[in-house]
Amino acid sequence: MKPIAFATRPWAIALGLAAAFLASPVAADDPNALWRVVHGLCVTDVKIRSRPAPCLAVDRARGYAVVPDPRRRSQVLLVPTIRIAGIESPEILARGAVNYWQAAWEARRWVERRLRRPLSRDRTALAVNSALSRSQDQLHIHVDCVRADVRQALRDDQGQIGEAWTAFPLRLPGHAFQVRRLAADDLSESNPFGLLVEGDPTAAAHMGRETLAVVGAVFADGSPGFYLLSDHVDLSHGDTGFGEGLLDHSCAVLNQP
Repeated sequence: MKPIAFATRPWAIALGLAAAFLASPVAADDPNALWRVVHGLCVTDVKIRSRPAPCLAVDRARGYAVVPDPRRRSQVLLVPTIRIAGIESPEILARGAVNYWQAAWEARRWVERRLRRPLSRDRTALAVNSALSRSQDQLHIHVDCVRADVRQALRDDQGQIGEAWTAFPLRLPGHAFQVRRLAADDLSESNPFGLLVEGDPTAAAHMGRETLAVVGAVFADGSPGFYLLSDHVDLSHGDTGFGEGLLDHSCAVLNQP
């Protein structure tokens, strides 16, 4: 009798499940699918075979996985390997909490690999959706290209954007984003979740109704930094807190000077 190819079958099953959780109908029906992929497949595969399939990477020491989006050209998701529901979870603000935003910023290299070309910092964006606009009840940070019009608006109006939260100059239909700048090469010393709570006292009490995005920047003087953008859910205006809308999964920004 021919032996069963154990090395092949789990990989095929894993890829199928990874694609399934990102397919909208499945994700909508099963908000725990992403958690099962990361915890049940990727972490388990690393423990057994030292391979992160179907994830791109698993860092057990720092507690996160990088998951490719099979429906998108370039997007990856940064997902904790412990159970954290989303932006409303107190764990993200706890003392000693993992800075998942820094891990997500580092994960942009996987976007570059999927694009097969470099992605400059000011063309890169990260986003977490509100509890009302997500399909999965496991924290995940979207990592992909920023929308070209968002990048241009930030460049054009950078003189009006300081270190305090202020209205974003580009008015997006159904959204009222706030923006602030952060002077730093990376996010290792700054947790955007904490900066949101510090700058907006109402956010801490209603974090599930918040969305948060981070866009890489090169300021006018040539120094590196970031723009942080936040928005509150406002159903009366059709705003569900969909920060992912600041990203462009077609990466049209690559054609922008």
